[in-house]
Amino acid sequence: MKKEKLLLVVLLGGVCVVVSGCVAAAIGAGAGTVAYIRGDLELTESAELDAVYKAAVNATEELELNLTSKTKDALSATIVSRDAQDKKVTIKLKAITEDSTKISIRIGLFGDEIKSKLIYDKIKDNL
Repeated sequence: MKKEKLLLVVLLGGVCVVVSGCVAAAIGAGAGTVAYIRGDLELTESAELDAVYKAAVNATEELELNLTSKTKDALSATIVSRDAQDKKVTIKLKAITEDSTKISIRIGLFGDEIKSKLIYDKIKDNL
């Protein structure tokens, strides 16, 4: 009987942690703010895709990231570079409307929130 109660308490505690984290992420993402989800910094910028793309390319140059590839069409763009620790830096852009662009920044395999925010700040400075 004690084992069953303990298991129930542990399961309920786990559910509370999972649900509260999901709710917080959903609230932050739905409000149009910056959201850091599973290693990706995601946000929507009030600027057209071309402007954000140019700002992102300039940001990677200013931060002295080693640009390895960049692709762009009328609907999306991807900029891939490497940092000083040889971690892959991927910036993905997607046109949401004519005047808004979704930005996703990922550093390495697991992500790096601090570096991602620094890159976003530099993109914002270039807009």
